[in-house]
Amino acid sequence: MPKLASTPYPDLNQVLHELVSSVRGILGEDFVGAYLQGSFAIGDFDAHSDVDFIIVTADDLRAVQVDALQSMHKRIYRSACAWAQHLEGSYFPRALLRSLAHAGKELWYLDHGADTLVRSGHCNTIIVRWALRQKGVVLAGPPPHTLIDPIPVAALRRYIRDDMRDWGQTILSTPDQFNNRFYQGFIVLSYCRMLHDLHTGANGSKRAGAEWAKAHLDPGWAGLIDRAWDCRPDPATSVRTPADPADFAHTLAFVQYVLQKSILDIGYWVLVDW
Repeated sequence: MPKLASTPYPDLNQVLHELVSSVRGILGEDFVGAYLQGSFAIGDFDAHSDVDFIIVTADDLRAVQVDALQSMHKRIYRSACAWAQHLEGSYFPRALLRSLAHAGKELWYLDHGADTLVRSGHCNTIIVRWALRQKGVVLAGPPPHTLIDPIPVAALRRYIRDDMRDWGQTILSTPDQFNNRFYQGFIVLSYCRMLHDLHTGANGSKRAGAEWAKAHLDPGWAGLIDRAWDCRPDPATSVRTPADPADFAHTLAFVQYVLQKSILDIGYWVLVDW
């Protein structure tokens, strides 16, 4: 298998080569494809970005395959390259990936900063399917658009609307669980991106969302948005560091502002004149 050159970072490419070649060796004929989605597919990635991957399999993973993959992920995590601790992704059975009807079902998932697969629906969303189908970077296998049915813009907007509302209600009702430096910045940048995506009907990057929000929202939020970028480096430390009290209070107010500024119109969510 040739060495992958899918990113501008040679050491990350080496980690991805090890990941894909190891997975292929474990799955054999059950391996369908390996892809990057998220920021490395959509753009605006940097040295602090997660490395979001999707492995497509012919069927559900068997217990013996899961055991082998667990050992493999622990080995890769312990490698000398820091990128190995920033992998995040899921194993998608091919039939489940194809249709939105299967969204939400649990998959074998590697969380960012983890070395063990767990069962989670984290990647089994419309957003991930859209990013993979439209922008996915092929590490191995067929073009991703051949594996996923087309996604209507109305369905994408509906999902974003629901996610904004549901997550916002959780944040505002139980703020203490988010009161750390990592989540404070992550919330601000995520809502900027969701607003941008809701407006455009396409999944974009946090950087694009932040610039859009600063250009279209009340200028009073610009400082909070800029400071959110400072929370991204070293998430393992920042998630254990309390948020700045003023910025956290401002973040909760930002979530309230965003939720109040969305309206239902002509069967899908659009933005009012900000």
